[in-house]
Amino acid sequence: MSTTSKTVPMGQKIAFGMGMLANQMFPASLGIFMVVLVQNLGFPGWMWGMVYFLPRVLDAVTDPIMGFISDNTKSVWGRRKQYVFLGAIVMGVTFSVMWQLYGENSVNYNFTYFLLCSFGFYIGLTIFSVPYVAMGYEMSEDFHERTQIMAIAQWIGQWAWVIAPWFWVIMYEPSWFPSPEAATRQLSIWVGVIFAIFAMVPAIFIPSKSTKNENFSPLTFSAIGDSVKQIIKGFKEAFSSRPFRKLCISTFFIFNAFNTVAGFVFFIVVWHLFSGDAGAAGYWTPIFGSVGALVTTFIVIPIVAWMSKKIGKKNAFMVSQGIALVGYASLWFLFVPGKPWMFIFSLPFHSFGIGSLFVLMMSMTADVIDLDELNYGVRREGVFGAIYWYMVKFGFAIAGGLSGLILTVVGFDGNAAVQPEGAVEGLRLFFSGLPMLGTIAAMYLMHDYDVDENRANEIRAELEKRKAEKLKPENIYTSYQEAPPIWLSEVDKAEVAKLKSKFEGKSTADIKAMFAQVLEGGFHGLCFSPYLQGQNIGDTLSEEQIRRRMEIIAPHTQWVRSFSCTDGNELIPKIAREKGLKTMIGAWLGTDKAKNKAEIEQLILLAKAGLVDIAVVGNEVLLRGELTEAEVLQYLKEVKQALPDVQVSYVDTYFQLSQRPDVVEACDLVLANCYPFWEGCSIDQAPVYLQKMHEMVKNSAQGKEVIITETGWPDSGEAMHAALPSPENAMKYLTASNEWAQNEGIALFNFSSFDEPWKVHHEGEVGQSWGIWNKNETLKY
Repeated sequence: MSTTSKTVPMGQKIAFGMGMLANQMFPASLGIFMVVLVQNLGFPGWMWGMVYFLPRVLDAVTDPIMGFISDNTKSVWGRRKQYVFLGAIVMGVTFSVMWQLYGENSVNYNFTYFLLCSFGFYIGLTIFSVPYVAMGYEMSEDFHERTQIMAIAQWIGQWAWVIAPWFWVIMYEPSWFPSPEAATRQLSIWVGVIFAIFAMVPAIFIPSKSTKNENFSPLTFSAIGDSVKQIIKGFKEAFSSRPFRKLCISTFFIFNAFNTVAGFVFFIVVWHLFSGDAGAAGYWTPIFGSVGALVTTFIVIPIVAWMSKKIGKKNAFMVSQGIALVGYASLWFLFVPGKPWMFIFSLPFHSFGIGSLFVLMMSMTADVIDLDELNYGVRREGVFGAIYWYMVKFGFAIAGGLSGLILTVVGFDGNAAVQPEGAVEGLRLFFSGLPMLGTIAAMYLMHDYDVDENRANEIRAELEKRKAEKLKPENIYTSYQEAPPIWLSEVDKAEVAKLKSKFEGKSTADIKAMFAQVLEGGFHGLCFSPYLQGQNIGDTLSEEQIRRRMEIIAPHTQWVRSFSCTDGNELIPKIAREKGLKTMIGAWLGTDKAKNKAEIEQLILLAKAGLVDIAVVGNEVLLRGELTEAEVLQYLKEVKQALPDVQVSYVDTYFQLSQRPDVVEACDLVLANCYPFWEGCSIDQAPVYLQKMHEMVKNSAQGKEVIITETGWPDSGEAMHAALPSPENAMKYLTASNEWAQNEGIALFNFSSFDEPWKVHHEGEVGQSWGIWNKNETLKY
């Protein structure tokens, strides 16, 4: 059963469908009007190919950029609505203008004018369509409700394909217009105005939540420029998702193959069925398109929606495309001169190809977006929608280029009185054969697609559990739940009041200025966060990413702490040394003895190379219960024997160390992680609470120096009892704790340098929000 019974109001589904009608009417009309370019304005095949290909390449390239902008927009209207509204206007105006073509102008002039106007139209289409599609993904979290939303939208959108083919009749009816190009000039204005209004409907009637206070990437020119790298990385992340990769490539094959030959219908009907007499062809060309669209609207979409619920989305896809294969093949036999009505028998089968494609694929993409959120902790409808539609539009661009190439290869000439021998048969062969090849390739790719209803519901359940944890902070993972309570004395409370007064009445700007002074003065140490968005523990780090991040933090710290010596982490001390920084380098220990051995050996090698000032043998491994105390002591002994001239120690929580005198004795220094946040301490008390943590471990340190190896405060995410994440609280804590440590001569490492998205799996949303710089390497405060 579905994870939620919440349904989207029918009015909102219809409003979304109105946008789909516009989204399909513009390309449907474009496909009809394009015939005029060849048949009446004399464009050769290569020009046809170029005006199809180049604008769609621009469209495909700008889509992911628009996805980034849409995903990161902070606004009281949300992330999408304003772009949908603006894009509708740009799209309507430019569509009307681009068709103002006149036969008396030269072919080169008309080609140049149309191509330039097409670029404007496709920019408008991008502004509209990317956030519009993302709106649809966001409308529901329910597995079957998503399919119904897309089915209703596609049902409404299909009327574009019912209406548009009749433009052929209007264009070639001399009693209506003096010429087909005159018809397109008038019709394009009507289409542009009416369907721009339809495109605005989702922006007006679909509600959205304010994103004004969300922690999104900034939309500065610099950030948008940097987003190009993120887009490339987003493609890599998206295509690392095997299910999403299958959806994209399968859609590419089916849609590309279908659209390469879709424009040939007019030529086949006119030249094969009616020997080149466009007037005699009359209504048969629009009948092909309209009947196919009506079949899709009233038969295919309801059946596909029903099948999806009964046998699952993947199985519905396989059955639908199998039926379509029958339709594509039968058209070879049912295009019969003298009996034009016979092709109608193919259309119920033929229509299952494209008719089922977007109902199912858009719904499955929404499921895959859930999987992405589970893996990376962020919702990226805009980016995934843009990447998916990039494949669609890039396929459309290639289809346009291939159409022109096929026309040239078979020798078809729209201006000829008689076609060269084999030209029309060549078009027919491509018309049936190419969609069959594309469909077979897509079915092969999708045969092992594995995000079925059960898996989708498991993903949703896990995400709902994660969201519920925001309301139940006691269930959030924390290293400090077993910590003994620290009680504040009256003296401590007086210190709390004093610290509270330090920030009382201060504006956010004032607090930023106080933090800026601390940052300018420099920290003793920073915990280095090397992992980028999409990376996880165990991924191999590149020298380029480490070097880039080290250059950012080097002016602001004396020391760098790392946590591992393998998978690229071994580059951290080398690069830190080049920047003149001291290093606390850790070997990550756990239950995997072979991995532990590799970490220890690499730590020793790095230290012997003179790259390690303090060697750390394990981090919180006793707290996690992954090694015994005896095992930790043995590892410490091994490293100390190998490195007699290097300070060697072990890191754990302050309360673990205060209870383990043998571990403290084996260490050259006492290295303690201290987090008032994880013990639910309010921000007013937290700096003093940190001092008490330090005092507790110092009392057990046997006279050795105590270093606070981790402390910090998150700027967003779930609360931990009285500890509230916020930018202001993070700045207050960083300012107070670092000033205290400097005044007392205590070595303190701030956790952490950069936000770490991978930690959402372990500590909820709050886990990825501890950085002084965000995941995009921008200073937060």
